[in-house]
Amino acid sequence: MGDMMRADLQHRSLDDLVRRRLRGWPQKPPGALDSLKQKGIWMRARPGEPDTVTHPFLRLPGSNRLRTVPDGLWLHFSPDPADAYVDILCIEACSTLQNLLDKRSRFAPSTTSLLAVCPAAWLTAPLQADDPLPRWRRIKLLRQAPEEPLVLPVRDVRVLYGLKTRQYDGFARTQMPQAHEYFCPMDALTDADGASNPAMQALIARASGAANFMRLP
Repeated sequence: MGDMMRADLQHRSLDDLVRRRLRGWPQKPPGALDSLKQKGIWMRARPGEPDTVTHPFLRLPGSNRLRTVPDGLWLHFSPDPADAYVDILCIEACSTLQNLLDKRSRFAPSTTSLLAVCPAAWLTAPLQADDPLPRWRRIKLLRQAPEEPLVLPVRDVRVLYGLKTRQYDGFARTQMPQAHEYFCPMDALTDADGASNPAMQALIARASGAANFMRLP
């Protein structure tokens, strides 16, 4: 029991450290490409400010209780109210292989649609402390301040998994990721300057729908 408790505490402390680091990342994922494929606006949905408990989350249609809450979640909002959707970039810190398998299963390809839920309180709050403009005015999908959550279908999913060095090396040698999956050593996520790491920016640039095309019109 003592070993299990120590492992659980270590796992939680690592997750907490990753979230603290990601809280310092910009609203637009570092390295994310500007392209015709994504002409809207990016926002960091998670982690949010530590004194705020209302943040966006992911769920399946018809499921109000089971939620997916990634360590890091960035939302790219469609610029067209007539065709509203989000693209998402998720970041998950995986301290064990079992944790990796569990988190991979949440984003496995499926015939059902994933939904992003943006609570009204999050939408009506300002994006930054020094700018009073609320988020809902920035995304341009709403005509007035929302009183209910904004629920949007997810068009594109990209997930970046952070693994401890030994597990990362083993996974890179022996496993093949799925098309939406990207991997990095955990140190890249716990680094205080991780957002400015050229290798991290290059990896996130590849985690883009635009990166799949030889050229865009």
